[in-house]
Amino acid sequence: MMQQSENKHEHFMQKAFALAQQAFEEGEVPVGAVVVYNNRIIGKGYNQCERLKDATAHAEMIAITAASEFLNSKYLKDCILYVTLEPCMMCGGAIYWSQLNHIIYGASDPQKGCLSANKSLFGKKTNWISGILKEPCSELINQFFSLQREIK
Repeated sequence: MMQQSENKHEHFMQKAFALAQQAFEEGEVPVGAVVVYNNRIIGKGYNQCERLKDATAHAEMIAITAASEFLNSKYLKDCILYVTLEPCMMCGGAIYWSQLNHIIYGASDPQKGCLSANKSLFGKKTNWISGILKEPCSELINQFFSLQREIK
């Protein structure tokens, strides 16, 4: 049973990772996210802050908005958010208010991640798992910022 769950998590994280790669190719911080309901992707997004000139255009925000629109509900209680990087505080607030009860993320963000700083942020209603496809997610982020330093 655990193996099947891990495979499912890896499958959906691969989908989020593909979106992160798209963000990378477009010069955005490479973060991708998908919202899953009944084993079906109902919302997806990748960082588009540069493209949209909007500091709130994070992958999670875009995916949550799409999922809410799909379900015609502001609440996503029975959904799972897969995201390649630990959510920031802003996205953590959106996760809280949308009542997502499962968060799966790849790479940790000890400096800006909302869960690294405050593991009890979401209380007992929200379950989270970290480290799914951690290495490729971390490598993509590191590669992006390494290239940004070279450009400057």
